[in-house]
Amino acid sequence: MGKLVRALAILLLLGIIGLVAYAYMGPFFGADFSPVQTETRVPVELNGS
Repeated sequence: MGKLVRALAILLLLGIIGLVAYAYMGPFFGADFSPVQTETRVPVELNGS
């Protein structure tokens, strides 16, 4: 049982390291993580007193 927990912990650690490496190295391989930017205009009515 201890070997199974240890193997799962190692796989989890390797997965986290791989995800972080992909986040940093992804743009070099063509992955674009930047959000799409659009301008939104909403009219606002101010009730002055």
